[in-house]
Amino acid sequence: MAGGVRKKSSPGPRSRVWAPLRTLWQEKHLIVFKAEHTILVASVLWFLEIGINIWVIQKVAYTEIDWKAYMDEVEGVINGTYDYTQLKGGTGPLVYPAGFVYTFTALYYITNHGVNIRLAQYLFALFYLLTLLLVFRIYHRTQKVPPYVFFFVCCASYRIHSIFVLRLFNDPVAMMMLFGAVNLFLDGRWTLGCGLYSLAVSVKMNVLLFAPGLLFLLLSEFGLMRAIPKLSLCAAIQILLGLPFLMENPIGYMTRAFDLGRQFMFKWTVNWRFLPEWLFLSRYFHLVLLAAHLLALLLFALRRWKRPGESVMELLKEPGKRVNPAQKLTSDQMVLILFTSNFIGICFSRSLHYQFYVWYFHTLPFLLWSGGVKKLAHLLRVLILGLVELSWNTYPSTTHSSAALHVCHLIMLLSLWFAPG
Repeated sequence: MAGGVRKKSSPGPRSRVWAPLRTLWQEKHLIVFKAEHTILVASVLWFLEIGINIWVIQKVAYTEIDWKAYMDEVEGVINGTYDYTQLKGGTGPLVYPAGFVYTFTALYYITNHGVNIRLAQYLFALFYLLTLLLVFRIYHRTQKVPPYVFFFVCCASYRIHSIFVLRLFNDPVAMMMLFGAVNLFLDGRWTLGCGLYSLAVSVKMNVLLFAPGLLFLLLSEFGLMRAIPKLSLCAAIQILLGLPFLMENPIGYMTRAFDLGRQFMFKWTVNWRFLPEWLFLSRYFHLVLLAAHLLALLLFALRRWKRPGESVMELLKEPGKRVNPAQKLTSDQMVLILFTSNFIGICFSRSLHYQFYVWYFHTLPFLLWSGGVKKLAHLLRVLILGLVELSWNTYPSTTHSSAALHVCHLIMLLSLWFAPG
């Protein structure tokens, strides 16, 4: 238009596609350091993991530890035994809740009565890849951790690959469900998330370590009265799944499936190797650890998770009825509370066995990069990840490896305590 103002043309489809790619190329050296590139880096690593898992299954020898025992235990149920005190495998009695029985019964039939180990390995490789997807989605939602750290989350851990595809433990199945539940919580789908969380508990009881954090989130989001239906759903699922066994021998089921006083063997401990065996086995030592665990949870709930100036009684009210209207918890806060709750339980655990590494392995980067100690620089965080990995890969555990693990845990716990509110 002569003499007029020329209109600025809107970018065409090609420029909308090429502009982000051009920016990405210009910042290629920063891709692994910027959290907004989580999806890109995670996608590359995830596809790499497909090949790694296939290579591990094909080239590294499978080690029989618990798989045959799992199959013997569920075979007893298939044959009509519902008394938990009569169910056992080669490694001892059945000590997992009913969800474990149903899950591994399905695997029993899929793998030709547990005989087709190679197929079971590939199924666990799928569990591993699904777990990674769920974990990467959490890290994408929070954008707390630089993408280069994801290399340590997947490709660099021999022990985690071993737990999934070379040992076929039930711990990975429970944790896969747990991370699915965390994703549902982040999406605001609390009822469905609580249902999946309860299913995870029914596969292995260690998922209960997340329970204090989940209870705090439910009270914060809904208040006590509106949280009760969701807590009731968790309990109802446990009762429904355990019903055939509860009807046969309720005391036997409860004491076996949820045995909080179970004694562990000293030769398998990863975290208390530096103690004399008599002290490790002492009930008084266990009670001290339990007291320390509960105290740490209470301190974190009152001083770190709860908003300053907000009373516990206010937390029990519905959000709209509180003196200070409750602010919605961010994704960062929700994940931090859940992961910290679990981590505190790990720190004060009576014993950690090698397969228990998967209980908190995928949460470690988030916890480390959430710490508030300024001197905990990137290099030190990576060093801690490396030392933790080294401790879990030292077999059998030594005085030095278990002591190093406790030092790393202590540094992480203190950094979480001193994190800015």
